[in-house]
Amino acid sequence: MKFNFKFQNLLGTVYKKGDILFTNDGNCVISPVGNKITVYNLKQNKSNTLSVESNYNYTAIDVSPNGAVLLAINEKGEAQMVSLLTCAVIHRYKFKHQVNAVKFSPDGKYFAACCRETVFVMSAPCKFTGEYRSFEMKRVFRKAHDEVTCLDWSTCSKVLAVGSKDTTTKIYTVDYLDNFNMYALSGHTDKIIGTFFEKKSLDLITVSRNGQVCMWEASIDSDDLVVSDVQISHKKRRKVMKEDDSDDDINEKDVIEKDKEQEGSDDNEDNTEMKVEDEKRLHYKKLGRHYIGDAIRNADRKVKLTAAQYHKDTKMLVTGFSNGTFFLHELPDVNLVHSLNVSEHRIGSAALSPHGDWLALACPHIGQLLVWEWQSEQYVMKQQGHTFDMTCLAYSPDGLYIVTGGYDGKVKVWNTSTGFCFVTFVEHKSTVTGITFSANKKFFVSSSLDGTVRCYDLTRYRNFRTMTSPSLVQFSCVALDSSSELCAAGGQDVFDIYIWSVKFGKLLEVLGGHEAPVSCLAFSPSLASSKLASASWDKTVRLWDSIETTTESETIQLTSDALQVVFRPDGNEIAVSTLDGNITMFNPTTSEQTASIEGRNDLGSGRADTDLITPEKMLKTKAFTSICYSADGTCILGGGNSKHVCLYSIREAILIRKFVITQNQSLDAVNDFINRRLLTEFGNMALVEERTELEGADVNIRLPGVKHGDMADRNVKPEVRVHCVRFSPTGETFAVAATEGLLLYSQNAGIDGTFRPYRLESGSTPYAMRQLLEEKSWGPALVGSLQLNELTLIQECVETIPYNDITAGVIGCKTQ
Repeated sequence: MKFNFKFQNLLGTVYKKGDILFTNDGNCVISPVGNKITVYNLKQNKSNTLSVESNYNYTAIDVSPNGAVLLAINEKGEAQMVSLLTCAVIHRYKFKHQVNAVKFSPDGKYFAACCRETVFVMSAPCKFTGEYRSFEMKRVFRKAHDEVTCLDWSTCSKVLAVGSKDTTTKIYTVDYLDNFNMYALSGHTDKIIGTFFEKKSLDLITVSRNGQVCMWEASIDSDDLVVSDVQISHKKRRKVMKEDDSDDDINEKDVIEKDKEQEGSDDNEDNTEMKVEDEKRLHYKKLGRHYIGDAIRNADRKVKLTAAQYHKDTKMLVTGFSNGTFFLHELPDVNLVHSLNVSEHRIGSAALSPHGDWLALACPHIGQLLVWEWQSEQYVMKQQGHTFDMTCLAYSPDGLYIVTGGYDGKVKVWNTSTGFCFVTFVEHKSTVTGITFSANKKFFVSSSLDGTVRCYDLTRYRNFRTMTSPSLVQFSCVALDSSSELCAAGGQDVFDIYIWSVKFGKLLEVLGGHEAPVSCLAFSPSLASSKLASASWDKTVRLWDSIETTTESETIQLTSDALQVVFRPDGNEIAVSTLDGNITMFNPTTSEQTASIEGRNDLGSGRADTDLITPEKMLKTKAFTSICYSADGTCILGGGNSKHVCLYSIREAILIRKFVITQNQSLDAVNDFINRRLLTEFGNMALVEERTELEGADVNIRLPGVKHGDMADRNVKPEVRVHCVRFSPTGETFAVAATEGLLLYSQNAGIDGTFRPYRLESGSTPYAMRQLLEEKSWGPALVGSLQLNELTLIQECVETIPYNDITAGVIGCKTQ
């Protein structure tokens, strides 16, 4: 069995928070999913999660005009410039604070980022000049009196409109112009949500949070401003052309002082330039103000406008509100085209396709992402993940489908080849605790804490059987036998095992004997055996014969509470994970122990912010809550309340590989230690949150006795956990149901993106390269390793070459 598993795709989570946008061809939607980015192909109906990962959740993203570079910034201000061609991080940059918005200029030369009350304009990689400038600072604007929220570029890429929380919109220019410094537009009574330039014009549209839309007309044309190079003084041009030697170590104070010098030097110009300045000065005139949210706000005053987007070609304005309603207006007459309520939760982001026919909306609270075609009024894509964490999963016998259940009571079926969910069952009224597939792939069974066990048909997509107990029982697990005729479920509050006939839905037997909740059930996969293994918190595993009428069982005593029990694919061995962190293997026929694995130290401690004990004490509470055999039965996979998934070899009882499912520090218990700077005599300062905005409302107490929002609502970080792990029947992939979603790991993942051989020959093998290294043929060995394009082999060749031989022309001579 090969063990080169790599991350392949992320399912189960569609959208977390942040900006969504269309690609330049309009066929794909880019959505931030936690600290990862997923691209949904609407033409091919597929989803692909990029291999790029950040340390925190992404909040602001944008794509360059040529579609080759993706700029992604997380909630801590750490920016990554990602190549969409190779899915590699080109460069990194760290802003000091959270970035609210980022956008490339239409010509692709610059990009602007909003950070608190400051706007940074930086140079972007340009394909025309072939130069790459890693976040080189061009201009810095710090004129806003409050936090900057949105921005937009003019068509000529020389003018920038920036909206902020101080209810004003400011106009800046990238170049230093004599006749233009800064222009402020006021007139709104709430913070600005969106600012948009008209196409090939400086006319502006601003949208505020209370639903006001203002339209502004510029008194000069954009062409007059484009040819403003004549108006730039030679003195200022010399100041602008000064280059800084450093790329990343940019002194923002020097750039700000440079702007102040440009403003103060206007009085030193000659009279000719003053006349040109007076003649060409830019003025804005308000054409009108429209209240598009009055119909909603009259019914509920707490409803706020939370998202806005404008399509410059079709002049369509889309606005989303905190109650899940969005409007589509046609400007400049502000005619309502469509109005639709997509959910009951806030719309966090909106986007329009380049052609203007598709509209994308995202709701962060429920993790919903939909693409709607407003002309035909049809959904192009509608995907929604589980509202809360997933609790269980099951592979279909052919490995094509994965069924997941969650705390929200929903059961979803995912296609592993496309990454989309194509059916959702909502019959359960409480947490889904177990899911298992039938051997013939025609149906699957789920158990829930609502006291029901339901059978779902994958042909007609319906719940065709509901099985219950004589008295109300919370079922904690479910299992199907190899013939798919018997279904067994274990109780959590009543310590019995119930067996039904799937064909008739009749309760056949109630097995009693456990003295604690039944944690897991497993039927033998062998057709010749009818054994049923049950694990319980009473430190026992019982083996039952499901065909015989007697309720006698064989008991296996354990050293600690049993959490999971699984059969090997051939049915000749069972594995049991216990609360002490061990995995023990038994022979189901003789009940003898065959192997044991101690894996508590491999899980890692993972100290949370609220933990008051040391990591050493926290490690003693770790255990494998989910285990699974590989397809060939030689290895076992386990996961628990940790960010690690461990793969063990049963024969040698050693750890083969440890997979880190996430590095997202926006989740809790990712790090083993807490930063000592946050620990005070009053507790962990990371638990102190800033109560500012929530769902568009304000939770601060403004007046005595007056409260807005829910003062009891807290922003709690979810804790990283692995709820379930399962190998596919083919053994090529395995799935992990964790806090971030459903992660797929495959042996074939990343081959197209990493292994790119060049001019390979029959003798181009790693063994041949190592033979050349022994012969001290450094040149051919290095060239051959570059042809194979294997990182470990290249590193070995580079480190083996003596530094005395690394001179100009030596490698080339030896290669010849």
